[in-house]
Amino acid sequence: MIVIHNVRAGSPSRHRRWWRKRVQWGVLLGLMVLIYGSHAPLITLTKVGGRVPFSSSSCVLLIEITKLLVSLATLLLTGDLSALRAPLSLALVAPYAVPAALYAFNNNLVVLMQLYMDPSSFQVLSNLKIASTALLYSSCLGKRLRSAQWLALGILMGAGVCHSYSSLDLEYPGQTEDQASSRLHITAWGLVLVLVYCFISGLAAVYTERVLKSQRLPLSLQNLYLYVFGLAINFVSHLLSMGGEQDFLEGYSGVVWAIVAGQAANGLLMSVVLKHGSGITRLFVISCSMLVNALLSWALLGLQLTPFFLLPTSMIGLAAYLYYL
Repeated sequence: MIVIHNVRAGSPSRHRRWWRKRVQWGVLLGLMVLIYGSHAPLITLTKVGGRVPFSSSSCVLLIEITKLLVSLATLLLTGDLSALRAPLSLALVAPYAVPAALYAFNNNLVVLMQLYMDPSSFQVLSNLKIASTALLYSSCLGKRLRSAQWLALGILMGAGVCHSYSSLDLEYPGQTEDQASSRLHITAWGLVLVLVYCFISGLAAVYTERVLKSQRLPLSLQNLYLYVFGLAINFVSHLLSMGGEQDFLEGYSGVVWAIVAGQAANGLLMSVVLKHGSGITRLFVISCSMLVNALLSWALLGLQLTPFFLLPTSMIGLAAYLYYL
């Protein structure tokens, strides 16, 4: 949770700093919500003939390279060069390899899960990562949550389920009953995999937060360590996924470069949230981004919004009020 200490009356300078900090956090979180929410609509805009024309692995690799270069530039510009000259030790650097490995594992798990369930079922069930993150946040970081905060996270998870369910198209004209019933499906093995996915997602966020907060290092240097491992793992993944038929930058357009820039910025901003805020704030950002996603899909892609859209919107607002009250 983002904590902003109260200020006493009669201290205008402290009061101004307090409000400045609130505005800064508001701008940061608002930007993250916008970037998160615009990701899927932007990818849809790049499609040619219903297919994405660029290599997703090359896009991820460019995002990691961008984050690494920005972290290095920030470290140099802020003058924290002494941190670079300090001797490296395995105990210092090794913890930063774990988040990269966890996220890489989950990215591949998403692909595997499609064999055991339909995408719509995954979209709904993936909201369980809110519960897994909250449980791990409380148990691993020793953060005790109030009853109202647990209720808020439950409402937030319900809002995600409602939003996911409202986007499902369960009926198709001309389909037989057997065809309709076969659209939404999940096997027992698929259920196990989605539970593992949600656990790994929560574990990666909580572990990253613990590492960032436990070491007294500049955030730019910590990001440098994180993205070196992220770049290495994604480079290997890109090499393994290469089919030899598509060039590295084939199919790239201005929209694709906007996706690269946006996702790189989002990763850097998320590290600020985990360093100075909490993983729970991350959950609210992701949930709010669903609403931005829907609004942008309506504005850019002509998708129709239903009155049901107001339900998850109200639930997210209520959850934020209860949690940060």
